[in-house]
Amino acid sequence: MEHVRAETVHHHEPKSFWTKYIFSQDHKIIGIQYLITAFAMGFIGMVLSWLMRLQLGWSGKQFPWLGKLLPQAVEGGVLKPEFYIALVTIHGTIMVFFLLTAGLIGGFANFLVPLQIGARDMAFPFLNMLSYWVFLLSCVVLIASFLVPGGPAGAGWTMYPPLSSVEETLPGSGIGTTIWLISMALFIVSTTMGSLNYITTILNLRTKGMTMGRLPLTVWAFLVTSILGLFSFPPLFAAAVMLLLDRHLGTSFFTPYMIVADKPIPHEGGLPLLWQHLFWFLGHPEVYIVILPAMGIVSEVISTHARKPIFGYRIMVLSICAIGFLSFIVWGHHMFVSGMNPWLGTAFMATTLIIAVPSAIKTFNWLATLWGANIRFTTAMLFAIGFVSTFVTGGLTGLFLGNPPIDIQLHDTYFVVAHFHMVMGTSALFALYAAVYHWFPKMFGRMMNEKLGKLHFWLTFIGAYAVFFPMHYLGFMGVPRRYYAFDQYQFFPQGAVSDINIFISVATFVVGFAQLLFVINFVWSAFKGQRADRNPWKANTLEWQAPSPPPHGNWGEELPVVYRWPYDYSVPGAPEDYIPQNVPSVPVKVGSDGDDKGEAKGNDESR
Repeated sequence: MEHVRAETVHHHEPKSFWTKYIFSQDHKIIGIQYLITAFAMGFIGMVLSWLMRLQLGWSGKQFPWLGKLLPQAVEGGVLKPEFYIALVTIHGTIMVFFLLTAGLIGGFANFLVPLQIGARDMAFPFLNMLSYWVFLLSCVVLIASFLVPGGPAGAGWTMYPPLSSVEETLPGSGIGTTIWLISMALFIVSTTMGSLNYITTILNLRTKGMTMGRLPLTVWAFLVTSILGLFSFPPLFAAAVMLLLDRHLGTSFFTPYMIVADKPIPHEGGLPLLWQHLFWFLGHPEVYIVILPAMGIVSEVISTHARKPIFGYRIMVLSICAIGFLSFIVWGHHMFVSGMNPWLGTAFMATTLIIAVPSAIKTFNWLATLWGANIRFTTAMLFAIGFVSTFVTGGLTGLFLGNPPIDIQLHDTYFVVAHFHMVMGTSALFALYAAVYHWFPKMFGRMMNEKLGKLHFWLTFIGAYAVFFPMHYLGFMGVPRRYYAFDQYQFFPQGAVSDINIFISVATFVVGFAQLLFVINFVWSAFKGQRADRNPWKANTLEWQAPSPPPHGNWGEELPVVYRWPYDYSVPGAPEDYIPQNVPSVPVKVGSDGDDKGEAKGNDESR
């Protein structure tokens, strides 16, 4: 029945340019559309971070060229404080949702899921196309907030009331905040459509022989991630609608009685903490909505380029499921300083520390896979190993913030900025790059330039540590995050803070330069790169058995049949060091003299 259902989603190949490349219902084109749009948004977010670091590194210094570039946001060659807060808000929103979530889920889940399970397309191709165009609309709406009076939203990417619920609180609380809420509502609609599609496709359209126990870890990660999105995004959608009602229809879901500039605000009875609960009920699963696909991608890349079976396949799957479950009951660790009952804080501390266990298991399994392996240090492999490094570094600092007595001291300092960027931002971005370098040949039928790719990796890897490692020291000194300037405060050494900020800013610009190298490599390779064969990495998963790039419908008249798990690498006695999933059996030499022969049928991790 699975084989029959897979055949039913195959439809006629589009002929015109518009239906093939623009309003396409082909999952591969939609995945590439998501990926390119996410990178475009990421570039905008990176430029915003440059402006922030320019201010923090050289606070008060005049830059006349900046005034010509942004006349409404700069006064006397110096960035306005209210625009700096807007930069913080939009930068965080773009990087978390519009780059990492959209790139990993919208981009690679779309491209890989049907190929890796042996299907011709997604279960709902039209809904898939619609999800991308709603996502693109949400991007346009968010960027349009820079053009409205008062500028973009300025309440922080967490959008806490009453700054976000009362228009009079600051310039960015006007039209810009309304646009932010509309953009996020559109993004959530897009993500929900995508999640439904991924879940249905994985459960119903697997080809013959593709049991759940033979799924690549990437597909397992996309499945659990989609379930997380389906349950965690709707509460934020409801919260965004409620906040819009507070702002424009006089309700008081989140707005208490307050006075702004000696003027009473016509709201009372609202509870700002309710927004925090609703936001972080998404916000912490969102961390794993980003990290779980990254973990699946890294598992695939490490096993392939280490030429070794992934260590502990079943426990890796169980860890993914455990992380997905636990991610729903840890959101309160973001609210230790909100006045919650200490016993409740203790409960959230316990779940926060427990969720580190399956994450640690995955880390040990990656290291065990690498141990004694025949590692190929391709660019994709370097970024996968870089992910493990930054994930461990960021995860260790998370142990500090998971304990209320320590978190109360470090909360809202640069220690939080460093932790968050290392464990989620940098790690997820490394996995995204690993995925691009690994699956680029399948996407475009060409190879990316390895020399340029390795230069991109080393500049990014060293630069990331140069940017975020010193921020931990700033946090220990008590330097608060989101502040426009620090020269008015005497409770920390001014010279040290200034020097560290200059160092971080310079490192930020170097990392930014490295990303421009990636853009050049990506664009040039897509058109002029060396032609790739069907399976340049000698990998086992089904997508590498299709042409590069795969045609519409992915496969010929017959769908592939799966006979084994996806990690049969370096099987003793096999003629080659890989056995694709669609190969029934392979003669294997056994015994010391090699005269006796058997067959490699490897259909589970025991092999």
